[in-house]
Amino acid sequence: MDVRIKKLEVEMAVKSNGMELEIREPNGVARLGDCYVTMTGLTWCTGKTSKKNGVKISWNQLIEILDSKDSVKAALACARKVSP
Repeated sequence: MDVRIKKLEVEMAVKSNGMELEIREPNGVARLGDCYVTMTGLTWCTGKTSKKNGVKISWNQLIEILDSKDSVKAALACARKVSP
């Protein structure tokens, strides 16, 4: 993946505005979406989805998913079942 910081509004700690990461295919042509990182969690926006319509996850939820390899596998299995 090609990951770039589009907007960085950070002092020493991530604040409420946070930062925006642009995610593209390795060739840099296909834009997959944006990931917003804030003090409350992450927001994923597929393609050109706006931040307000993105999928939000809190830090506690992310930690719960990433806490073990088994929980990551289970989360990916569920995501693949409901993907369009």
